[in-house]
Amino acid sequence: MPTKNVLLLHTGGTISMHEDDSGEVRPGERNPLVDYIKQIPNVNLITEEIFHLPSPHITPDNMLYIKDFIERTINTYDLNGIVITHGTDTLEETAFFLDTTLDIDIPVVLTGAMRSSNELGSDGLYNLLSSLKVATSDSAKNKGVLVVMNDEIHTAKNVTKTHTSNLATFQSPQYGPIGIVNKGGVFFHHNPVINAPLQVKSLTKNVYLIKAYAGMDSQLLDALLTTKMDGLVIEALGQGNIPPLMLPAIEKITQNSIPIVLVSRCFNGIVQDVYGYEGGGRKLKELGLIFSNGLNGQKARIKLMLALETTQNHHDLEAIFSM
Repeated sequence: MPTKNVLLLHTGGTISMHEDDSGEVRPGERNPLVDYIKQIPNVNLITEEIFHLPSPHITPDNMLYIKDFIERTINTYDLNGIVITHGTDTLEETAFFLDTTLDIDIPVVLTGAMRSSNELGSDGLYNLLSSLKVATSDSAKNKGVLVVMNDEIHTAKNVTKTHTSNLATFQSPQYGPIGIVNKGGVFFHHNPVINAPLQVKSLTKNVYLIKAYAGMDSQLLDALLTTKMDGLVIEALGQGNIPPLMLPAIEKITQNSIPIVLVSRCFNGIVQDVYGYEGGGRKLKELGLIFSNGLNGQKARIKLMLALETTQNHHDLEAIFSM
């Protein structure tokens, strides 16, 4: 079997942390994975530790740096795959950012851990080894950015963190994983739909994310209007409905030509312009709100940030969010 070149990027997170005697988990001076991942048969690892950050510290600018680093490095080395270790809290957002912007055909895999390196039952090393299997698999090419955790292969578009501490926290509601990893190898059972990447060189847009709740009024939205807001994502109720007291501020925002993307706070299903009452999806569609095709709120925010770097046209934005 020919040796494959894999770029291994460490960004921090629980996978690179230690638990101390008090039970506190925090970054150490040295990434513990370095001691374990040294020689893997038929794999030439090119390892870079570009950040050492807990995932709540990761920003979109960090995500853009990872993208740019990959694009620079792929031209330096003849890479067959890329693995990124990342904290789990924002892993899905980084994965989706890369999935939306990278234009490469080799496997790109993100992984992490729910238990730090020295905890009983630590899952980090196993997840990393599984990710390396996927990154070196020819069957993983042209499938977009993947997330490998707990023996499962998920797409960046669908995967989300569903539990605060369970090892099986990463799930793809509604669709499920697209493949599995075991001792026998890497097995895919269906192919994801791949969309054209958004070409982004910088991040200049300020996009907010809010969640609708019973009885919500316009106060929070009115406050957002006093900020430099370039776009807004609302996690609406059900199929895409909001309390009617929010409507006055919604109308002000649309009159200021600020795009609003609507997603559901439900983790299954998509938003639709079905209900015709005040605050219902049909009325919101008439006001010009953009309906997202199944993304959760945090990913829709990433996508709107990126989309606004490429276009301000309302119809173009609708087309981007229909995919």
